[in-house]
Amino acid sequence: MEQIRLGRTNLLVSRSGLGAIPIQRIGFKDARYLLRKAYDHGINFFDTARVYTDSEEKIGAALSDVRKEIIIATKTLAGDKEAALKDLETSLRNLRTDYIDIYQIHNPPKLPDPDDPSSAFSGLLEARKQGKIRFIGITNHRLEVILEAIVTDLYDTVQYPLSALATDADLTAIQECQKHDLGFIAMKALAGGLLTNAAPAFAFLRQYQNVVPIWGIQTESELDEFLGYEKQPPVLNKQMLQLIEQDRAALSGSFCRACGYCLPCPAGIPIPMAARMSLLLRRMPFQQFMEDNWRKQMMLIRDCQDCGHCKENCPYHLDTPTLLQEMLEDYEEFYKNHHSNA
Repeated sequence: MEQIRLGRTNLLVSRSGLGAIPIQRIGFKDARYLLRKAYDHGINFFDTARVYTDSEEKIGAALSDVRKEIIIATKTLAGDKEAALKDLETSLRNLRTDYIDIYQIHNPPKLPDPDDPSSAFSGLLEARKQGKIRFIGITNHRLEVILEAIVTDLYDTVQYPLSALATDADLTAIQECQKHDLGFIAMKALAGGLLTNAAPAFAFLRQYQNVVPIWGIQTESELDEFLGYEKQPPVLNKQMLQLIEQDRAALSGSFCRACGYCLPCPAGIPIPMAARMSLLLRRMPFQQFMEDNWRKQMMLIRDCQDCGHCKENCPYHLDTPTLLQEMLEDYEEFYKNHHSNA
């Protein structure tokens, strides 16, 4: 598989990385099979996070014997030095390694103060001096935070949602990373699952020579699809551009990206799915959402406590409570018309 240089880290990573959020949803045996197959077919870049439940442990169990051959990125949500270093030690144990290639500050609302000796950034500096991490990165869903991080020249990589739905403003981050020789890691390359045709999404990102997408892969068929694209990359031709424009038209305006920073919900509402329900019903096989378990989960929206947590923590500034009510109304209408066909 083709490899590219990840900015000034000089790490050579596969042009397709593997985002390890989805392997939380499968067992250890299946995760090991999937991760080993990815590695055996040339994927050497694996991205995870301390908060992705057992994702780190699965990577450690599957790939510790080829540790020197792979690049691991993980993340900490910690807001201070002590907590960041504690998270790091946990990640090292889980991943069965004594160093992390790229340790990332995970979606902070603002950049940590580099001059504050108790900040999370200070913790990462200390860990780098100790040889426990090689490079410092930052992830964010807020473009303004990413752009600010780039120009500080304190970070070696940035991770930001980037897909074929990207705006011109989003693309400025790619240009700025080129200027500062930063590695650009693209998360949410399928817009949280709303882009159901991966070929144009792949072709769109492949045009940028300094962008490494981390595809969220859960099944062998999904892995095979991306391995196939690596062997014969889809071309961003007129047909592909038309498909992208169709998706942009269908997904125009504000929509939930399923980043999950709205959670936990005190009413138990599965916000990242519920807030996208209208789109999911029309872009995925709808029958699964007509089953009793999903109907019960959607009905939890009626129990919304209007606590404001989801709205305050949405990096896209969505009015999440209002959006959920709209999704519930649409779901009930759709259920009434389609339940018998499920």
